[in-house]
Amino acid sequence: MTLVPFSDLARAAYCPRQLYYVRRDDERSVPSKARERIDLAFRYEELADAPDRTLQQLPLHRSAGAYRRNLRRLRERDEYEALVDPATERGFLSGKDCHGTVHKVLELGEEGSDPDGADSATAIPTLVSSGEPPENGVWEPQAVRAVGLAKALAWEREHEVDRALVEYPAVGVVREVRLTTRKKAAYRTALRAARSIDGPPPRVDDDRCDACDYAAECGTRRRSLRSLLG
Repeated sequence: MTLVPFSDLARAAYCPRQLYYVRRDDERSVPSKARERIDLAFRYEELADAPDRTLQQLPLHRSAGAYRRNLRRLRERDEYEALVDPATERGFLSGKDCHGTVHKVLELGEEGSDPDGADSATAIPTLVSSGEPPENGVWEPQAVRAVGLAKALAWEREHEVDRALVEYPAVGVVREVRLTTRKKAAYRTALRAARSIDGPPPRVDDDRCDACDYAAECGTRRRSLRSLLG
């Protein structure tokens, strides 16, 4: 069966009709500003103690002081050393159902420390987001994509991966995604949606449409502020 890109999983979870337009136009490029923010995930050590003048030149979503405080709190997490020195950076994963880029793979624990000589390291994939996190947890499309990363990594490693991380480097926070029953069900729903698209799916016409680049073409009743003002 055709492998689904991780990015398509997230779009299917957000809006299958948006995914239809993206596939039709073959438009999966990442805007330059988003790439700049993603790159911040590989500079935590440098930026945690950077002066205001340095941070103010970066595309952050927080003030310099707030950003430094967030990164210093991040240093207290058990995963921090692996976040700044991951086993894999910008690698490629291919699982049973989906594939694509994984921003980092962390290895926690000591390899070979098991008395029987087994590899005891815990592998955790991370997704780096250029945007803002919600108040709690992660956005649903990102959770679905994170589950896809974890499942693909488990397929490659041939052992269970029960969580993933979503990094918001322009904010300086990292959130965990556990592979709960509900999240795995949302992943399967998005996977089925992504695989079944062969024409424009039904419109959703809700708050999601306000931020969608295809809103005008899609024909939703909602109109952007720019269109209302002419």
